[in-house]
Amino acid sequence: VPKGLGSPVFDKLEADLAKGVMSLPASKGFEIGSGFAGTTLTGSEHNDEFYTDEQGEIRTVTNRSGGVQGGISNGENIVLRAAFKPTATIRKEQRTVSRVGEETLLAAKGRHDPCVLPRAVPMVEAMVAIVLCDHLLRHYGQCESLKYMALRARE
Repeated sequence: VPKGLGSPVFDKLEADLAKGVMSLPASKGFEIGSGFAGTTLTGSEHNDEFYTDEQGEIRTVTNRSGGVQGGISNGENIVLRAAFKPTATIRKEQRTVSRVGEETLLAAKGRHDPCVLPRAVPMVEAMVAIVLCDHLLRHYGQCESLKYMALRARE
């Protein structure tokens, strides 16, 4: 992912990634970079130190931020994790309440997936791609507009 996608206040890249992933069916959790595990570290331990690589690119040593810092992509790999709840609609009888308020048993009939995992991976990949493409288009539009305004100002 190129550097500079996202915004520091509104439309933060990680916020839009979280919104996209959390909008998927059965999703219940999202973290980016070190996520919740990073909360157990001190600031100096969690800090992604910058360095210049052999090609002259500015990089981070650890990427604990998951490729996004301050709402903006930093050029490192985007690393995120999503959690999905188990499928509740299975053939096993379960207690429920009918539309008229009576307690009853429900045993789902028909074809129901016992696990969302096989479908979850391509859904998450597709959603992340959509969010990144959206931010790339915004970035391109904004930067090209700025270049155009700068050229017009010189005239």
